[in-house]
Amino acid sequence: MTSTTIPVEPFDFVVFGGTGDLAERKLLPALYQRQKAGQFSEPTRIFGASRSELSDDEFRQFARKAIAEHVPAADIDHEQAERFLNRIAYVHVDAKSGDGFDRLKEAMGESERIRAFYLAVAPALFGDIAANLEKAGLVTPSSRIIVEKPIGRDLASAKALNDAIGRVFDEQQIFRIDHYLGKETVQNLMALRFANALYEPLWNSAHIDHVQITVAEAVGLEGRVSYYDKAGALRDMVQNHMLQLLCLVAMEAPAALDADAVRDEKLKVLRALKRVNGTDAPKLTVRGQYKAGASAGGAVKSYADELGEDSGTETFVAIKAEIENWRWAGVPFYLRTGKRLAERVSEIVIEFKPIPHSIFEESAGNVVANQLVIRLQPDEGVKQFIMIKDPGPGGMRLRNVALDMSFAQAFDVRNPDAYERLIMDVVRGNQTLFMRRDEVEAAWRWIDPILEAWDENQQGVQGYTSGTWGPSGSIALIERDGRTWHESI
Repeated sequence: MTSTTIPVEPFDFVVFGGTGDLAERKLLPALYQRQKAGQFSEPTRIFGASRSELSDDEFRQFARKAIAEHVPAADIDHEQAERFLNRIAYVHVDAKSGDGFDRLKEAMGESERIRAFYLAVAPALFGDIAANLEKAGLVTPSSRIIVEKPIGRDLASAKALNDAIGRVFDEQQIFRIDHYLGKETVQNLMALRFANALYEPLWNSAHIDHVQITVAEAVGLEGRVSYYDKAGALRDMVQNHMLQLLCLVAMEAPAALDADAVRDEKLKVLRALKRVNGTDAPKLTVRGQYKAGASAGGAVKSYADELGEDSGTETFVAIKAEIENWRWAGVPFYLRTGKRLAERVSEIVIEFKPIPHSIFEESAGNVVANQLVIRLQPDEGVKQFIMIKDPGPGGMRLRNVALDMSFAQAFDVRNPDAYERLIMDVVRGNQTLFMRRDEVEAAWRWIDPILEAWDENQQGVQGYTSGTWGPSGSIALIERDGRTWHESI
C-alpha cells in the first residue's frame, strides 16, 4: 500500500529554543522527514533562534547530529539530509530584551509566504516573544504561532498567557499543540466512531459499562527535574493529554470535520465534567510517588533520590471522572497516568455492558464483557475482544479473543510521527487537532478544584515501587466499583 504526500505551500519555520531538547529530539527530525517525503515546496526555509551564539554552520552541525541520533538509520537519505541542511539558518536572539529580532527580520526579508513561529521555550517567554515579533514587524496575516504545554499552571495563569499571546495574534493564528492529538490512533478514534455504523449506536450509557484511559511511562524524570517538581502528574498529563483523549471518546458527532465544529463538541464535554470537590477528592482521586525499584531491566532510584530532596509532588494520578449529560450519565471514566510504571503504554479501553442473560452451561466457562481497546503507543492499533467457541469437539467451550488490527501490519507504509503531522497542519492552517483557548480554560476549571481539594485535605502521595502499576489506592479506586484495570494482552 502506498500513501500520497501532498506538498504544502512554501513557508518559513522559526524555532525559538532552536538549540533545545525538543528541537533536537522532535522538531528537526520531523521537519527532515517531511523534506524526505517530498512535502516541502520551494523556497521553504527553517530558522533556529535562541540565546546561544552560533553561526549558520554550527547550527547545521547541531541539526545534522539531531538527524543522525533521532531519525532511524533506514530513514536517513544523505542527499535529502543535505538538501534539508541547506534550508537552515540561525539567528541569535534574546526573547526578554528583544535583541536579535531585527536580525531575524533581516534574515527572513519581506515575504508574503506563511510564517510559523514555534515557541519551544518556557511559557514565561511566550508573551515576550509575541510582543517582540510584533515590535519587529514580523507578524503578518499569514503568520502562525505554535505554543507547547503547559499553558499555565492554573486557570488564572492560563488566562494570562492566552491574553499575552492574544494581544498580538488572532485566535485563528494560535496553535496550542498537544502531540497526543497527532498520533495516528487518536485520529482513528474519530474514524472508528463516525465512519462506521457498528459502534456509534452503542456508544452510550445503555451499552457501555465504563471507560479506562491509561497513559503509563516507564521512565522517571529524564532531566525535567525543575519543571516536573513544580507541575506534577495532574498538571503535566491530565490537564491536557488525558482530558483531550476523554473528549474525543465522549464528544457528540460534530456537524462536520472542521476545527471549530470538533472543538465545540470537545468543549461541551469539558463543561459537563462533574466537579471533584474537597469532600469527594479522597474517594475519587489517588496521588502517588515512585519509590526505588526495578525498571527497564535495572535498579532505579526513588523520585526523592532523583530530585535530591523530599517532595510532595505526585508522579502518579488516578481519577474516577463522570460526565453529567444524557449520553454518559452513570458511566465512570477511570483515568490513570504515572512515571516509572510497569511498561510504557497508552491506551483507551471501552468496556461494554455484560450480556443480560447467559444461555450457556457453567462448563462452557465465563462469558466476559466485550472490550474495545485502542492502543496509542507503542504498537498502535485497535483490538475488539469478543467471545467465540473454542475450536474442536467436546462441547461448547467459550474463549475471549481479540480481533486485532495492528497499523504496522495492516498498512505497509511508514507511520509519520505526531509532530510531523501537526507541523504540516500548522502550515495548512488546519486547527482541528489543536486546542482552542476556551478548551484550555475549561480544562483548568475542572483541574483547579482537584488541586485545591488536595491542599485542603492535605491529601499526600502514596508510595509505589518503581516497575509496578502504581499505588494500591489506584487498584482500590476501581475495584471498589467491582471493576479492574485492563491488562495489556
